[in-house]
Amino acid sequence: MAFELWFTLSLCLVLGTSEAGKQMPKLSDKKLCADSECSYPILIARALQDYYPGDCRFIPIRQGQLVYVYAMLKDRGNLFWAGSVQDSYYGQQEARIGHFPSSVVEETHALMAATTEVKTTKWDFYCY
Repeated sequence: MAFELWFTLSLCLVLGTSEAGKQMPKLSDKKLCADSECSYPILIARALQDYYPGDCRFIPIRQGQLVYVYAMLKDRGNLFWAGSVQDSYYGQQEARIGHFPSSVVEETHALMAATTEVKTTKWDFYCY
């Protein structure tokens, strides 16, 4: 009985402090994309420096990695882009889309114009 209580309390403590499954504050109310679903990459960029995220809305980036950019946040979040890191650094890991400062990358290839303004939703800033 004591073990079950200890185990349950420990599990609650661990899960309670995790950022997984947590709604995070919105960085912006709007974003620019290539289409209404933000499903096509706008550009390819190369990381100028390492970036270590402050929370789960952001993705880690290593210097030299390629980043496929899918959205550029507008208004109060205009310093951030959303994209996916593509490089051998992640090996077998699945690509993850997240936000990062636009200042840590340089554009290498323009793919599509970011002319579609899309409202952000709570899911754009939800941590899994």
